[in-house]
Amino acid sequence: MNSGAITLPIGTRVRKSPFFNATREAGCTCYTIYNHTYMPVYYEDPVADYWHLVNDVTLWDVACQRQVEITGPDAFALVSRLTPRNLANFKVGQAKYAPMVDGNGGMLNDPILLRLEQQKFWFSLADYDILLWAKGVAIDSGLDVDIREPDVSPLQVQGPNAVEVIADLFGDWVRELKYYWFKEGELDGIPYLLSRTGWSNEKGFEVFLQDSRYGHQLWDRIMEAGAHYGIQPGAPSQIKRMEAGLLSYWNDMDIHTNPFEVGLGNFIDTDQDVDFVGKSALQDILKKGISQRLMGAVVDGDPILVNEECWPVRCGEQVIGKVTSAVYSPLLDQNLVYVMLPIGHAKPDAIIDIVMPCGDIRSATITQLPFTSNRAR
Repeated sequence: MNSGAITLPIGTRVRKSPFFNATREAGCTCYTIYNHTYMPVYYEDPVADYWHLVNDVTLWDVACQRQVEITGPDAFALVSRLTPRNLANFKVGQAKYAPMVDGNGGMLNDPILLRLEQQKFWFSLADYDILLWAKGVAIDSGLDVDIREPDVSPLQVQGPNAVEVIADLFGDWVRELKYYWFKEGELDGIPYLLSRTGWSNEKGFEVFLQDSRYGHQLWDRIMEAGAHYGIQPGAPSQIKRMEAGLLSYWNDMDIHTNPFEVGLGNFIDTDQDVDFVGKSALQDILKKGISQRLMGAVVDGDPILVNEECWPVRCGEQVIGKVTSAVYSPLLDQNLVYVMLPIGHAKPDAIIDIVMPCGDIRSATITQLPFTSNRAR
């Protein structure tokens, strides 16, 4: 087996964000592909980038979070069909976490949904072709809607100094912006939408650029505003998101898992009047009960690496589940994993065995998620 480094070629087949050149100039050393777009993974290394996030503030190119924009006289009706979340009290200027499922109740995505106008919405996506899904749901629905991908590219500013950076750049009004709310504006002619959201469990904002021509300029303006506060380029942190109990599509859930199995039941309303996609399937799942559940676990021994495959989980000699995500937390000085287990084994404080890639067996103690408290509000 060739164990050498793997190269990700940069070419025209994969989309580049409006900030791509800025990230290369800033020293990004590793990219992945997310929603058909290059996404930075780290600059110095994952641990150094993590400490910048935890201690100071970081700027992320997350333009790979493509937007699906739905407008038209029946936009709200279609949006309500696309998520099991109850949107009855959804206000203009508000964002909501809005899981999406297929007809069998399987997870398709876990986007942030933003309401810009009474009949204008953005789904800010995880890694899946939801634009095509939304168009498919709309076909023959009789709803008068327009569905497209707008020229919108988000950055994230995350970390304990994020509020100071954003306030210096956009004004002190941002200090009053409530968690999961947003406001649109212009910064010297650069159109943006600013939301109090993020994927770090730290104080943070997303800056949605609404004209890709200004990508490098917006990146530079944020870096300049953050220089006094120790800002560094960064990227979504596997370490931080796992400490916080945040889910990653394709890692911890996919079309074969339902929202109740991955702890998203609080965002699902099967009793609402809306006949959303997957409603009857989710009602059946609730009635029968789930057969598996995603849990956390702390693994004994030396620091582990991020998993490239799902590691087997054993109880005695029997394989009972799998590790979906794994990382070493330098802050907690613990090995953290997410494990998908049969419901009968998903019990906090129970002991399980993890089969490591080298064949070694590590003991692990099951815990509830998250591993740390919420610091984002």
